[in-house]
Order: sequence, then C-alpha cells, then structure tokens
Amino acid sequence: MAQQGAQLDPLKFSCSICLDLLKDPGTLPCGHSYCINCIQSFWDGEDEKGIYSCPQCRQSFTPRPVLRKNTMLADLVEQLKKTGLQAAPADHCYAGAEDVACDVCTGRKLKAFKSCLQCVASYCEKHLQPHRDSAPLQKHKLVEPSKKLQENICSRHDEVMKMFCRTDQQCICYLCSVEEHKGHDTVSAAAERTERQRELEGSRQNIQQRIQDTEKDVKLLQQEVEAISRSADKAVEHSEKIFTELIRLMEKRRSDVKQQLRWQQETQVSRVKELQEKLEQEITELKRKDAELKQLSHTEDHKQFLHNYPSLSALSEATHSSSINIRPRRYFEDVTAAVSGVRDKVQDALRDTWTNVSLTVTEVDVLLPQPEPKTRAEFFRYSRHITLDPNTAHTLLLLSEGNRKVTVMRHQQFYSHHPDRFTDWQQVLSRESLTGRCYWEVEWRGGGVYVAVAYKHISRAGWDDECRFGYNDKSWMLYCYNNSYNFYHNKVHTPVSGPRSSRVGVYLDHSAGILSFYSVSETMTLLHRVQTTFTQRLYAGLCLYSHDCTAELCQVK
Repeated sequence: MAQQGAQLDPLKFSCSICLDLLKDPGTLPCGHSYCINCIQSFWDGEDEKGIYSCPQCRQSFTPRPVLRKNTMLADLVEQLKKTGLQAAPADHCYAGAEDVACDVCTGRKLKAFKSCLQCVASYCEKHLQPHRDSAPLQKHKLVEPSKKLQENICSRHDEVMKMFCRTDQQCICYLCSVEEHKGHDTVSAAAERTERQRELEGSRQNIQQRIQDTEKDVKLLQQEVEAISRSADKAVEHSEKIFTELIRLMEKRRSDVKQQLRWQQETQVSRVKELQEKLEQEITELKRKDAELKQLSHTEDHKQFLHNYPSLSALSEATHSSSINIRPRRYFEDVTAAVSGVRDKVQDALRDTWTNVSLTVTEVDVLLPQPEPKTRAEFFRYSRHITLDPNTAHTLLLLSEGNRKVTVMRHQQFYSHHPDRFTDWQQVLSRESLTGRCYWEVEWRGGGVYVAVAYKHISRAGWDDECRFGYNDKSWMLYCYNNSYNFYHNKVHTPVSGPRSSRVGVYLDHSAGILSFYSVSETMTLLHRVQTTFTQRLYAGLCLYSHDCTAELCQVK
C-alpha cells in the first residue's frame, strides 16, 4: 500500500480551490470533486447571478446543486494520507513575475496569501499559520497581498508609517511626528481613514442620488419625445383636413406648414434625445465613479487609500440642470388654431396673417432649460415683424410706415367704427399675436411713450382702468419719459433705473413666462424683467399722449 501511495499523483486528490488534499469531498454533476466547504464558498459569490458553475470545466448548473459527502472518495483520501500522500503545490501556486511572492519561502517561492502591515512582509498559506496560532501575531493587520509594502516604511526612520499629518497631507511615522512634523495636526492613519471613509460614503450617496434624479429626468424626456410626436401627428391630421377645403387656394401653404411641422418635430425630438443621451452618459460615468469609490472603500491599506482618495473623490459638475420643467403637452395646437383662421379668411389670411401662421409653427418648443439671450445678435434670432392694428387705434393716433409707426395728432382721424377700438385711452395694439420667444424694438420721440403687452380681451371702451395699459391684470407696461422709466402692472408701480435711450427692446418668452425690457444703444442694458405665467396670447401695445410724440416698431435686422 505504501508503494501504491508513493506512485499516486497528489494533484489527483487535491481540491483545485484550496490546493490542499480533499476534506469532506463532494462531487459535482460534471464529475469534478472539491472540498464541500470550498465549493460552497465559491458558489456563495455567484448567488447574485443565480447560475452556479464548476471552477474547472465551467459547466453551469441551475438551480444550485445540493452536495453530499462522497464517502468512498473521502475514505480513499484518508487511507492514502496514512501512506504518506501529501498535497503538492500546483504550478499555478508558485509566484510568477506579476505575483506577490512569499517572503519566507526559500527556493521557488509560493504566491503570497496575505500581507502583514505590521511585519511588512507577505506570507503564503503555510507561512501565514503563525499569525493564526500566535495570540500576539493575531493582532496584526492582514491585507490582500501587496507589492507596495515597502511604501509603508518611512525612508528616514525605517519605521512603519502609522500616522497621518493633516497639515502636510501625508503619511508619516511616529518619529516624524515628533521631529520635522512637530506641532503639525497629526492623527493616526486609522483615524484619518475613518474620517475619509465617511466622506467617501457621503460622496457615494451623492452619486447614487444624482443617478436617481438623472434617471427620472431621462424618463421625463422620453415622455416628452412621445408627447411631441403625438401632438405633431394630431396637428398634421387637423391641418390636412382644413387645407383640403381650400385645396385650390391653399395648396402651397399646406405644403409649407406640413414641412415646418415635421421639421420642428424633428428638431425638438433631436434636442430632447441629445440631452437624453448626455444624461445617460452622465449616469454611466457616475456609476463608473461609484464603482471606483466602492473599490477604494474596500482598500485595507491606509496608505493606498489616502494616496488614491483625493483623485477619486472629486465629482464633476452635472452637465445639465436637473430642474427640467414640463408643461402641458399642447405643442402644435396653436398651429391648428392659426390654420383654422386661414380657412375662415382665405385671401385676407394669406396676405395678412400668413407670417403669423408660419411663426406659430416655429415657436413650438420643449421647455428645457433655455438661457435668455445676452447679445443683440442673439436677440435678433427671435425678432418679429409686428404691425399695428388700425381697428384698435384711438382716433387721435395716426398710423403710417406700413402700420408700424404711430403719431399723436391734434385732430381725430377718420377711422370706421370697430368694437376693438380704444375709445378714450390713446392706445393701439398689434395685429399679430405673440407666443413662443419674440423680440422687437420700439423707437420713440417726444414727451414719452408707454411700451406694453396685453391680452386681446383687455377692455376698450371708457376711461376705466380695465382699459388702461399697466393698470389691470391683463397688461404689462414700461413708461419711458425723459430720463426715467417706470413699470406698471395691475396698478402696481415699480421705479426702474437705467440709461436713457430712444430705443427700447422687448423680449418675450411666452412659455417660460418671461417679459424683459432693455435700453438699446451701443449696448443693451436690462431695465426690468417680469417672471410670471401667461395664460393667453399677448399683443404688443403702444400708448402716447403728447402732441407730435411718435413711436415706431423697428424693422430689426
């Protein structure tokens, strides 16, 4: 029997996980055998996947196999042990060029199983045994094998660096703390690690919260994509029906509206998807960052942790604002309403209101964070050609220059009676309605001018405040007079300071509820900004009182 045991290969009776002779062997369905404790520990790490594999042949099993002790194989191993059979290290147990070698082994060194931070040495499974058996050595800090143990030794005093200098942000030994670092703010490396660990956990919580918030934003944007498409499809369908009734007169216009709708749909969906992709990229980056921090949090070597922490703890700024406001999804309903007006008026609509229809289509916009323009050139992107409506003009106001200029006259003008006309206040409204983002400029001369916006249903007859720009909840007005400005809304008067100019710029973002007035000269200076909620379309308004006072809606180029 002794001769038979000496001829047997020990590897055939060794567990490929622990590399020792089999203890309580269990055999898998594929035929390979392992120590039951070893294979159970190995499978514990695969619980999340729900698929369990053989470490040697990689055959998978579902569900997790229930193993029982192979008594015949166990008896055989015990008999062979008595004959002197010993487990021999396999080739892969020896340290290679990339491995950490045992510092105690002589000759061909085995791979290190653990490194000791106190001993500043690495040990294989066999030579680690004193650290398990000896009470003093059991208190030593064991970590995963590391090639950088010598970095834990102070080059000046040849002592283990167990201290951390907060003043100089570096690990030091005890002798350093009483010599060149004397008087500095020093703590134990373990204490500093604990503090930084708390910061790390806070960073991870921040990342995880940002991931959740960003995922919500991505979901909202996806809903916006679907809403834009549904609304665009509905608007196209309604527009097709209306244009069919006027096919001979409106064929060209129908094609234009359809093309603009589809272009606007593609543009807005593209904007949303672009931001969606950026947010998804940010999620991926945050997850990667979280994984790095998680890995760092498990680093047992204080020196390595503190060395790597500063470069990993910093978080990049979010690439976008998480406050994505979503308004009721009626992007293209205004287009349908405008086209319906075209159907009712036919030739007049083609001549007078076609610009309004076209601009309504281009004003459809997802309410993503949008900064207000800063330069005049940027404002010009939203410039509108606005004309004054003669049917609303007070009889002392003369319209000229293609209904863009208004002058106060001493005698009444010959206007026909119209229910939209202001009967007492010398005011006039624009023919075109204002939605989306709009910009226009008013050039004025004389005593003073009231530059306003108002809802269409503002009262027209009488001296009542309900008819007067700025004195009701249906209008907003900036009064420009000599060297002063004043803002009025709903009878509330707000003094406004700013450089005097004969030209005033007005910027309206209807969807965002922003109305801004600017003094325009060599530069643009913000005079007053309103942040509110506009519930209806607005119309530009002008009010003049002094004789020979004029105001003109400029052709912005």
